[in-house]
Amino acid sequence: MQITDVKVRKLFSDAEPMKAIVSVTFDGQLALHDIKVIYAREKLFIVMPSRKNPDGSYRDIVHPINADFRAQLEEAVLKAYEEALENEGEGITNDESADGAAYTDN
Repeated sequence: MQITDVKVRKLFSDAEPMKAIVSVTFDGQLALHDIKVIYAREKLFIVMPSRKNPDGSYRDIVHPINADFRAQLEEAVLKAYEEALENEGEGITNDESADGAAYTDN
């Protein structure tokens, strides 16, 4: 499975631990929405979409099965986030890069 598109949907202020919400497309056929970019303990990482259980805990709705794919997904998402930050400073919207396209890794 290849990551074919990563779009930063929303950026948040520097004061918040949640920095962005991202959507990822796999093989140009499956979209995964609401991946969160979080800054905590001096580093950025991703949090997969989850739902709240009746006991107040959270359970991932979807998640990578192995560490290699999780690392690949996290690298792609964080790269798109860094690019979105750079583009925001240039006045470009969150869903576009300088050439008008979202980050795509084919």
